[in-house]
This record gives sequence, C-alpha cells and structure tokens, in this order.
Amino acid sequence: MQKRALVVEDDPDIANLVMVSLRDINVQADIIGNGADGLRHATSKPYDIIILDIMLPDLDGIEVCQRIRQQQITTPILMLTARSEEIDKVLAIDLGADDYMTKPFSVRELLSRVKARMRRFETDSAAGSLGLLPRYAYGELALDVGTRRVMLAGKAVDLTAKEFDLLTLFMKHPGRAFSRMELLELVWGYSYQGYEHTVNSHINRLRMKIEQEPAAPRYILTVWAVGYKFSEDVQR
Repeated sequence: MQKRALVVEDDPDIANLVMVSLRDINVQADIIGNGADGLRHATSKPYDIIILDIMLPDLDGIEVCQRIRQQQITTPILMLTARSEEIDKVLAIDLGADDYMTKPFSVRELLSRVKARMRRFETDSAAGSLGLLPRYAYGELALDVGTRRVMLAGKAVDLTAKEFDLLTLFMKHPGRAFSRMELLELVWGYSYQGYEHTVNSHINRLRMKIEQEPAAPRYILTVWAVGYKFSEDVQR
C-alpha cells in the first residue's frame, strides 16, 4: 500500500526535490507552501509522515508542529530548517517533532530517516489497533500506550508527545537508571552532547504534572552522577 506524506515547504525547488525523492520509496506527497494550509491538511487528512519547514508564511513550522500535537495527532514530524541555531532544533523537538534536518541535506539521509519514522509509526499503529500495546499502573499513576493517555488518581494528565514517550520508557523499566545521553538517544533519537538540558527541562515539566511534590518526587527519581529512574518502590 502506497504511503502518503505531507510536505509543508515554501521553497518550490526543495519541495519538488523532496516530492521526487519520496516517489523513489513509493511515497506520494502532498505539497503545501504555507503554514496555515499545512496545518489544515495535517489535521484533516491521514498521513504516514509530515515533513515540515520551520520558516513558513502565515504560521511558522514551530507553531504548526505545536498545534498538530495539541490535537493528539501522533503522525511523525520531521522538521527542516535552514538555520543552524541550536534553539530552533531544541524548540522543535520540545514541542513534539520526532526529528530534524538542517538544509542543505542529503537526499539519501532524508529518505533513510523518513523510512525509519514511518516504519515505527506503522508498527505502533498496528499494535494499537489490535489492542497489543501495554498498559502500566504504579500507585495512582496509569499509562495506556495504545490510547496515549495518562491518568493520575483517576484524572487525565495532559502530556506533550515527548513527555509521554519519556514517561513510557521509565514505566517500562522501573528501577533502571538512565543517563541523560541514553534518554536523548532512546526518546529523541539523537545523542549529541550539549543537549542534556532538553532532558532536564522535560523531566522538570513531567514532575510538575505527575508528582504531588515535584521537589520531593515519588515516581521519577534523580540518580546522582548518572541521570534518572522510575522508582521501583511504588506499588505496581
């Protein structure tokens, strides 16, 4: 079955290059040249991947990404940026993007990343439709991987895509200590030094949402000189 991609890119040359390249891996692309129309397509049609430029007319890619995730759409998002500033990349990932590439980019690398993200998305979607994705419950905290819902003491907790993925990893492996570099690799898909603050900021926000006392956490514990772990002492 042919896959579908949404490419939101205002540079016609780059958009055409991406569209032609995607055909080589049997992916049909819808090309949109501005953020507002891109958002409408992303939230009204099913896609297997969204390739989203940061610098766009009407709405920039950061805003489009954030609004897509606010509607609980889990389609993988790969950001394209001509900028080299770290803040753009970190902000995109923090708001729910799955990956990013800086222009100019290698077509071979682009296709490799697209295939990897679509493969994971397809696997997760298939498992969810069959009811095969697990659920975890520790103390008053419950997480359903299939519906991507988190409940605390019977009330829904609103998490971003990366906060959910981070919590899922912790709850799958209670008691295991993860370094910040490991968390970057496993949750964000990259392991570059200097990005550890991305992990720290997500941990802090996650604690604010699930811990009764964030300064004295019950679930996500700091392991000094290592990183973080999910407490193995919470009743399962």
